[in-house]
Amino acid sequence: MAEQQQDPVFQIQRVYLKEASLEQPNSPGILLEQEQPAVDIQLGVEAAQAADGVYEVCVTATVTTKVKDKTVFLVEAKQAGIFEIRNLPADQMSPIMGIACPQIVYPYLRGNVADIITRAGFPPVHLAEINFQAMYEQQQAEQQQAVEPSRIITTA
Repeated sequence: MAEQQQDPVFQIQRVYLKEASLEQPNSPGILLEQEQPAVDIQLGVEAAQAADGVYEVCVTATVTTKVKDKTVFLVEAKQAGIFEIRNLPADQMSPIMGIACPQIVYPYLRGNVADIITRAGFPPVHLAEINFQAMYEQQQAEQQQAVEPSRIITTA
């Protein structure tokens, strides 16, 4: 009797705000500045296995605003999702956790970051839409380039 192949499973178990912080180290003086602040946004994605067939995928945003060299505010937020992923070929796991899962989690992160900044008394900073597939492919290309120079080619 042939082994029965099980259907692939991809389910969201939960999406939650894992971590959030807000700093205004130069308040209240910096709030009197008339100059428009410069905004720097950094994003990151990480994934880890939480249990058999269950994975946590986190998308982190760090938003820093400065006037000259002084920080107006700094927001760091980590939005996470727990996903049940089973019966998928091994070569599909990395793209699922690097593209599909972050695409699900990211809108929640965008809303939370805008909310934190607004509640702090600032105009909201809306994080742009992200093409996680392009981001994933760029990371893969960078990893491949890091590996290739270490190859030693000898000719006889």
